[in-house]
Amino acid sequence: MIRLADADATDTLGLRLAEALRWLDRGLVVSLAGELGAGKTALTRATLRGLGHTGRVVSPSYTLVEPYPLASRTLFHLDLYRLGDPEELEFLGVREVDTTQDWVFIEWAERGAGFLPPLDLDITLQYDGEARCAQFQALSTVGTQLLSRLDT
Repeated sequence: MIRLADADATDTLGLRLAEALRWLDRGLVVSLAGELGAGKTALTRATLRGLGHTGRVVSPSYTLVEPYPLASRTLFHLDLYRLGDPEELEFLGVREVDTTQDWVFIEWAERGAGFLPPLDLDITLQYDGEARCAQFQALSTVGTQLLSRLDT
């Protein structure tokens, strides 16, 4: 478990995650779990900045999916909080994402059960008094490889 004392600590964790992703030579599907306001989008934003994205990073709360083209692949950020039915993901083209190449960060992944690709990594963000903490769990071989680079 990693304690995140403030927003800067979340940004630092996102930069570390970006460094670990750079090493990865394949796609990755990440579940971002936690209460509203726990820092899921902030962590994704910091990761994107660490990967070289210089444009705006918005929460996909209303669009559900935001693609961020990077040098050699795309990071797809999904927020399924407002998803009415998992079948809606079919209309958003989620199954067309190349998870062998691209990275997919999914907030509220449990709402898309049955229509999402298999998860490689679970990151849970939780409140810890005035601070937050992050807990990582590998769910596949590639998730384990990433965690070994992240050094959590």
